Amino acid sequence: MPVRLAVCLFAVLANQLPAQDAEFAPKQGSLPVPPPAGATVLFDGEKTNLFLSMKGEAIDWPIEGGCLVSSRGKGRTNHLVSRFHFRDADIHVEFMIAPTGSGNSGIYIHGNYEMQIFNSFGKEKPGKDDQGALYGFAPPLVNAARKPGEWQVYDIRYRAPRRDESEKIIEEGSITAWLNGQLVQKETRFGEPRSTYHPFRYGTTPYLQEIWKTQKKTMVGPVFLQDHNSPTKFRNIWVRALDDHARLYKTVAEPAENK
Repeated sequence: MPVRLAVCLFAVLANQLPAQDAEFAPKQGSLPVPPPAGATVLFDGEKTNLFLSMKGEAIDWPIEGGCLVSSRGKGRTNHLVSRFHFRDADIHVEFMIAPTGSGNSGIYIHGNYEMQIFNSFGKEKPGKDDQGALYGFAPPLVNAARKPGEWQVYDIRYRAPRRDESEKIIEEGSITAWLNGQLVQKETRFGEPRSTYHPFRYGTTPYLQEIWKTQKKTMVGPVFLQDHNSPTKFRNIWVRALDDHARLYKTVAEPAENK
């Protein structure tokens, strides 16, 4: 029997928000890194999984040994989207590239700006499409990529762009990112998204279109894990909001009689 998805917003309670102007120097020496106080866990491999499919339904990525494994599924794009939405935030993601293939994946922040995951180990001069890059905007400051088959970690401080009432960007956003203990992006500035393949443009769904409509007004949105036909593993994913705009965006399957 068909059901409809009802979208609800739930406030996220936080006792204390970290200062945005504080030095951002995350500890990445020993993995996994425990979530700090005030963080919202998106995936812990045990009880918590705040990811949905692009349709707003249950994910079809396999979970193996407490890890999400990127899977193509039935379509060409099969990204995961978080239920947790935020404006400015610190984002922590641990991942492992498979020993074979390109290792192509990524972290789509707000669905628009991708911190690249790719097998770039040993590359002398990484570019805008290599690991550590803000894809299409800026190459990494250094090549911090590890060998495929080893656990790696991103910590990203994200400040969303600001838009006016006409939804035009009036203040660029910025990203500072650490990869495997090295600074790879430092206050990198960005405006409108450049990729034609981000989730709100390519292979999008009615569920994502509703999110994008709201996001353009509020600059509050989700984080995506990218499927790019490579079995990248993900674990220990959490977000720490840097303001009071974070919300839990939840889908609920309701009985037909409640329409």
